[in-house]
Formats: sequence, structure tokens, C-alpha cells
Amino acid sequence: MAQLLILTSAVGGEVLPALALLSHGIRVIPAQPDQLITAPDSDVILVDARTNLMAAKSLCQIMQTTGSQVPLLLVITEGGLAAVSPGWGIDDVILDTAGPAEVDARIRLAAGRTPRAEESALIRAAGVVIDEASYSAKVYGRPLDLTYKEFELLRFLAAHPSRVFTREQLLSEVWGYDYFGGTRTVDVHVRRLRAKLGDQESLIGTVRNVGYRFNVQEPEVVRDPSVARA
Repeated sequence: MAQLLILTSAVGGEVLPALALLSHGIRVIPAQPDQLITAPDSDVILVDARTNLMAAKSLCQIMQTTGSQVPLLLVITEGGLAAVSPGWGIDDVILDTAGPAEVDARIRLAAGRTPRAEESALIRAAGVVIDEASYSAKVYGRPLDLTYKEFELLRFLAAHPSRVFTREQLLSEVWGYDYFGGTRTVDVHVRRLRAKLGDQESLIGTVRNVGYRFNVQEPEVVRDPSVARA
């Protein structure tokens, strides 16, 4: 799952209807140059070019000149495609009518090209430290002996603290779209993961009739590439 930043002037901020069917994180800010100064971090930026091509082009070029390394996708109508050129400084285009599968594929490919995705990184949350490079995890300094799927489940939940995920969403994100097992698989792995967390088992919370979440008091997960390289 990627963290998306959408730049749009549309009322309500809806740019790609297909995003409502996907599990990516979404932040929306006005499509204005001054908003870029305080823009939140993201894995992919989407610029709304459906109604004002010139303003969108100017915004894309501004981001290019600032040296931004975040992949830039342009959301556009089919009629506007003829106006797009390499001079816009974008990485890809998405038609506003694109379906969920196409939108998800383009976002995943774009996010995979960002340099940050290639860096070693740590995820820290509520005493848990996860090293994505070495596939290792600790809780308050104690190493956790996790299977691959247990690690992936912990990593995914800790990377999205306090957010509730259904069993179906966890199956899709951790086991993949082509996994044919039932949602009981998630319950079994959560139970095993809690057992290995020991007295910190409450970090994996259950939301009745919904799913699971990573319980944390800290405001955010901190990724620190420098520590992983030390």
C-alpha cells in the first residue's frame, strides 16, 4: 500500500473514483504552488489535470525544478492526452476513467521506482523496531523469532499505526491477490504473532466485527534509513 498525495482544486477532492476501491493512504491538498511548501510526505503524487491543463503543467514543472524525487502521476481526461509532453516532467499518466486494477498497477510501479523504496529502512512504533532490509524485528530490544508471513504481517500493521484493516485487506496486502486461503489464516497468524510479542501482545488490537490494528500511543511511525546503514 502506498501513501498518495493528491493535488486538486476539485470540490470534495475526488479525482480518481477507482481509488475508493483500493487501500492506499490518501492525502488531498489544493493544487497551488504555495501548498507544496508544507505538503506531507508521500510515495506518489497525483496531479489533477482534468479541467486546467496549463495550471497542472506549471505545477508539475515547479516540482521538477525543486528536485523532488517522488514519482509524479498526471490524472487527465482522454481529450487532454494530446497536450502532454516530456516537458511536463511527469512519470506517468492515468485516465480519470481508469479502473481499480489499472490505477493500482500504475501506482505500484511508480512507487517502486522511487529511490526511497531501495533504501534500507527501519520502522519504529511503540517499542517495536523492524528492519526491512534484514527482515528482523525487536520489541524493546528483544529479538522476535518470526516466520516470513508473521514478519510481513507485523511490518504492515506497524507501518500503519492505529489504522484498522479487515481480514480481507490483510490477506490482500500480506498474502497477495492470488492467495486462495480463507480469512482464518489471518486469525491464526495474529494469534501466533501475539504469542511471540509476549507481554506486548496488546500491540495487535482486535476491532470486533471489523479486523485488526496496531495499537500505538506515538503520533507516527518513524523511518530512519541512516540507522539501518550504521
